[in-house]
Amino acid sequence: MSVNGEAVRVRTETEQTDEPGWEVDPDDDWALAVVATVGRQLRLRREAVGLRVPEFAVAVGYGEDLVYKIETGKRIPRPEYLDTADEVLDAGGLIAAMKEDVKKVRYPKKVRDLAQLEARAVEVQLYDPVNVHGLLQTPEYAQALFRMRRPRYPAEEVERGVAARMARKTVFDRESAPELSFVQDEWTLRRRLGGREVVRQQLEHLLVVAQLPNVEIQVMPMDREEHAGADGGIEVLKFDDGTAVGRSPGVANGRPVSDPRLLRILELRYGIIRAQALTPCESTAFIEHLLGET
Repeated sequence: MSVNGEAVRVRTETEQTDEPGWEVDPDDDWALAVVATVGRQLRLRREAVGLRVPEFAVAVGYGEDLVYKIETGKRIPRPEYLDTADEVLDAGGLIAAMKEDVKKVRYPKKVRDLAQLEARAVEVQLYDPVNVHGLLQTPEYAQALFRMRRPRYPAEEVERGVAARMARKTVFDRESAPELSFVQDEWTLRRRLGGREVVRQQLEHLLVVAQLPNVEIQVMPMDREEHAGADGGIEVLKFDDGTAVGRSPGVANGRPVSDPRLLRILELRYGIIRAQALTPCESTAFIEHLLGET
């Protein structure tokens, strides 16, 4: 689409909205640099074709305020924004290609850091006593959890959180996927968070994931009189160089640890939790039973 100093594509009034964007974390230096560079390139391209911000905003169907924020590196542009800008500015795919540059910074830094660790891991041990673990959640279940947060999250933050959680699931798709062990307390599977249909889909998803050759899901029954997970959740990620990192509220106040002595404590606790839980086969049968009750 050619632009000769004027915006030639005008959307309807309802489409000309200042769609909520994603704020850049001021402590995330890498994200700040990426978004600032993308914004600068957008501004230079817009100015090169002779479009002022008000004209460009009308042409792409977004508010002027959002355009200014993206061009000054204060907002992370969404993929559809870059696609539309590419078309309006006749960029021949150069602007649309920047979607790859902003893809990772769309997620919070702590999520990116965790995903990078999971991408390197050869073995992952996970116990979540509160909810179905994030790596096992369906989008609907994750969305229900984010919507329950108090104070309430804005709609765009819910969307961002769900997208970030789903992005971590690439750990299942790796060519050399890690060995993944999950332990879930029975009550996390029985709660009707999000409603009956959301729970049904979640239980069905657990049964599908449990069939993967590198995944074991175990259920800790509520009738157990001893439970080594009383101090809270556990995460242990092991790497092919022999190193590992772990985290649990009951060790080092929940901070990530790599000290061998502390890791041994986490692995000991996790091993006992697994021994106290149902076997993977028993757990699959138990989840099927819950599904039948739902």
